[in-house]
Amino acid sequence: MNQNPSPTRSTVASDLLASAVVFLVALPLCMGIAIASGAPPTAGLITGIVGGLIVGPLAGCPLQVSGPAAGLAVIVWQLIDKFGFEALGPMILAAGLVQLGAGLLGIGPWFRAVPPGVVHGMLAGIGVLIFSSQFHVMLDDKPKGNGLTNLLTIPEAVARGIFDMDFSIHHQAALTGLLTILAIMLWSQFAPRKLRFVPAALVGVLVGSATALLGSFSIARVSVPESLFSSFQLPGLSAFNPLFSVEGLVTVLALAAIASAETLLTAVAVDGIQTRSPRTNFNQELMAQGLGNMVCGVAGGLPMTGVIVRSKANVDAGAETRLSTVLHGAWLLAFVAILPGFLTYIPVASLAALLVFIGFKLVDRKKIQEIAAIGPSELVIYFGTLIGIVVTDLLQGVLFGIFLAVAKLLFALSRFGIWLEEHPEEKSVILHMHGVASFMFLPRLAGALEMIRPGMVVHVRHSELRYLDVACEELIRAFSRQYEARGGQVVIDWDDLDELKHPSRKEIRAAAAKFPVRTEKAQPSDTEAEAKA
Repeated sequence: MNQNPSPTRSTVASDLLASAVVFLVALPLCMGIAIASGAPPTAGLITGIVGGLIVGPLAGCPLQVSGPAAGLAVIVWQLIDKFGFEALGPMILAAGLVQLGAGLLGIGPWFRAVPPGVVHGMLAGIGVLIFSSQFHVMLDDKPKGNGLTNLLTIPEAVARGIFDMDFSIHHQAALTGLLTILAIMLWSQFAPRKLRFVPAALVGVLVGSATALLGSFSIARVSVPESLFSSFQLPGLSAFNPLFSVEGLVTVLALAAIASAETLLTAVAVDGIQTRSPRTNFNQELMAQGLGNMVCGVAGGLPMTGVIVRSKANVDAGAETRLSTVLHGAWLLAFVAILPGFLTYIPVASLAALLVFIGFKLVDRKKIQEIAAIGPSELVIYFGTLIGIVVTDLLQGVLFGIFLAVAKLLFALSRFGIWLEEHPEEKSVILHMHGVASFMFLPRLAGALEMIRPGMVVHVRHSELRYLDVACEELIRAFSRQYEARGGQVVIDWDDLDELKHPSRKEIRAAAAKFPVRTEKAQPSDTEAEAKA
């Protein structure tokens, strides 16, 4: 199967319509995410354009749309707050270089190796941070600080809006934001069938803009330069200074890792909802994202990822090839170049309201129920990641979630079970062991052995043991010698027991030979084989 199917006369019409739909979805989101990131709206538009025109032709997931992501808004805001806006470009450039190198080294699929509790906890935490910060922006105010402070001051902001009877700027912005959210919700549920191709986000922003215009509200509007190219400026040498600090390098690696994970998880989701295009080549996608972020870093944009809302809109609108993704970037460029004045009618409160709605939706109750069905430990990882992000920051919260996941894994791998099965009539007892017999469980093993009555035939069953350390092996051997000296009998396969302690490479190869892995050069699920085809 061709990984890069070319548009044909029969697919151009479908791709053209899909690109228009994605453009209408992307336009308000690019600006809104930029504002949420503490950057000018033009930075988000630049990233949307690069995502279409640069990443679109090279992407390993043809129907995935790339652009500024709400999931990165928090880390970008923290980056700007800590290092300054001038350092954003070099850091995005460095993160893109990391992504490009990871793709060239063939480790793209490894970025998907994140536990589901951490992934969805991260998305929910990002949702809470976006909701809490943009709620204040929706009232034409500024965020109050970190995520926890923003969240705790929401009741105060609501109370001020209710009990202050003067129809101030905050009231005007609040009314604009509420009508934006209401329009999004109503359009999503009750849009006429023939008009459902019009995105709810665009309808909401249009309603908010009309409200502010007709009411002559004196609230903040989107500010854009007369020409997109006039804002283009290469970063100076001093802007690269943070890259030479440990904190700066950690931020770059975190940015690259989170952007890559979000991109590749989105690609997996796109593979699951479409059947018209080949499955994702993860390394190719990662290299394309890296190149795109390098361009964004130089051109003054935001970091980009593959984004699920725009990608789903692309698939739902009937896109057949990557042409729709490329064209959506062209429409963004044409609109900003020809009609930039129209953007100045859009209230900031309306874009903030759109992000408040998106942040609320990121805390998915159905996903929480699915994670709870997996087990309580996965739910602990989910809420641990979420709370860690809100209380500290995105990077520390994700690291805390990964720590919980590793702790769960270590606990599962180190579990040890032992019990006795007695048969008095046969004067025998079976000692069952499973899991990992390490020195930590030496007291439990000794206690079980001491409970065996003398004069019995003891069968030691260790087929379910995954590992046996030296301390436990010596205890079992000492018990066997002493028990048999007192007239009892111990039945055990000492060779098998010894293999659990230190299996040799020969034994590992022999075990692997029992379960051969078939390797075929061309399998439908092998994305690399698809690329070569």
